[in-house]
Amino acid sequence: MTALTGLRVIEIGTLIAAPFAARLMAEFGAEVIKIEALDKGDPLRKWRKLHEGTSLWWYLQSRNKKSLALNLRSAEGVALVKQLAEGADVLIENLRPGALEKLGLGWDVLHALNPKLTLVRISGYGQTGPYRDRPGFGAIGEAMGGIRYTTGTPGVPPARVGVSLGDSLASMHAVIGALMSVLRVKTGQGDGQVVDVSLVESVFNVMESLVPEYSMLGHVRERTGGALPGIAPSNTYPTGDGGFVVIAGNSDPIYVRLMQAIGRPDLAERPDLAQNDGRARHCELIDEAIAAWTGSRGIDEVLEILEGAEVPAGRIYSAADIVADPHYQARDMLLDTTLPDGATLKMPGIVPKLSATPGQVNWQGPTLGQHTDGLLAELGLSEADIQRLRQGGVVQ
Repeated sequence: MTALTGLRVIEIGTLIAAPFAARLMAEFGAEVIKIEALDKGDPLRKWRKLHEGTSLWWYLQSRNKKSLALNLRSAEGVALVKQLAEGADVLIENLRPGALEKLGLGWDVLHALNPKLTLVRISGYGQTGPYRDRPGFGAIGEAMGGIRYTTGTPGVPPARVGVSLGDSLASMHAVIGALMSVLRVKTGQGDGQVVDVSLVESVFNVMESLVPEYSMLGHVRERTGGALPGIAPSNTYPTGDGGFVVIAGNSDPIYVRLMQAIGRPDLAERPDLAQNDGRARHCELIDEAIAAWTGSRGIDEVLEILEGAEVPAGRIYSAADIVADPHYQARDMLLDTTLPDGATLKMPGIVPKLSATPGQVNWQGPTLGQHTDGLLAELGLSEADIQRLRQGGVVQ
């Protein structure tokens, strides 16, 4: 048994935010029924790198899910979703605000059908406010949430993180909200509720002291490259063999050990550098000392010395480095699955690790409509009923 065994989740979403949230729940045992459009399904099936016509990302993003190919523009298709909602615990969607209502599946309808149902709504700006109706993707959430402005090198346009961070942060907030609501229902404290998740707000929520610093001090945090502003030393440093190492020596005792390891006891002993506020004022001096030391050694030697001194440090990993790393392998973070054509695909393992009810991967992303017949049969439809719906363009 896994942590969410017995929980039924309906996913009406595409691409990243809602599907990633549902995937996290599916990995821990929730039965996730993914509603897909009849003709092409989720556009993610064709995103990024493909193998035999199917996205490799798809196999990861939709693992453990059941695919129900359904025409939501038909009254019978909407009626089937209502039947599913009557026996579900959570419905996750990332349509534009108001779109669910236009389908006849608004909160008032769903709540009347199943008072215990939790409706998780992920959108660019949330279900209220003056920007409610604007289209919003994760990239816009990153821009308006504050993280793009602070990412990159000073003096050049802001950079983006190389993954869809805004969507992923929204997904995690969505799961947290969903489980809070489900816990309330399961413990008899009340009915289901709406969980309103904004891409912008999900990014903003991880921006630490960005607003307090501006509010109290008028300070606008700018781009600082590989450094962590106001926390020293924490930066990316070049090594003598052309590599780069990230060193985080920002706690007081770690800083002392770092300075001793690089042969700068003078900086370790200075009273004005004993605490972070003092080091932050002299971060350039400290960074120059560290860079001079790392630049005279290869990255392996740097890491060996710092590990011996118990200073957090690490090389910057590529995909190839991750796949070859023994720690990833020992932690079951690299799982092999077999694709329909017999090819072996390596994909990330499950996070977090639970000792009593760990998550598991039962199957990779399904083919379009793979579970349609079985799910409809569970709703009480006969083979003749299913065939009629198929001929009428209601189901795949």
